[in-house]
Amino acid sequence: MNYKYIMLSILIFLLGQIVVWIQVNGPILWDWAKSYKFLLMLLGVPITWMFMEATRYAVLGFNGQFWPGRFLSFTAGIFIFTIMTYIFRAEAITIKTAISLCLALSLILVQIFWK
Repeated sequence: MNYKYIMLSILIFLLGQIVVWIQVNGPILWDWAKSYKFLLMLLGVPITWMFMEATRYAVLGFNGQFWPGRFLSFTAGIFIFTIMTYIFRAEAITIKTAISLCLALSLILVQIFWK
């Protein structure tokens, strides 16, 4: 395993998920985003590039395996959705959500530390 590539992959996945959250939820929340839906749609190109690069680094980091990168992407999406929704919508983290977040984190820990 190459932890440098894994960390780079996680960072890019997190950034991509932040942009996706704004792209998808922005028009529901903010008037400015409603006015610029077409520009938000154009963000699909750099978002796709970010996910492609993050996936590439994940595969490099996990010695050619694809599944660990999928779990990284999934978990990054869950965590970013939780944080952004809490910040911008003040939706509390329920016990059910907290348990789900722990399970998502366990996916990553299994992929990284289980030999």
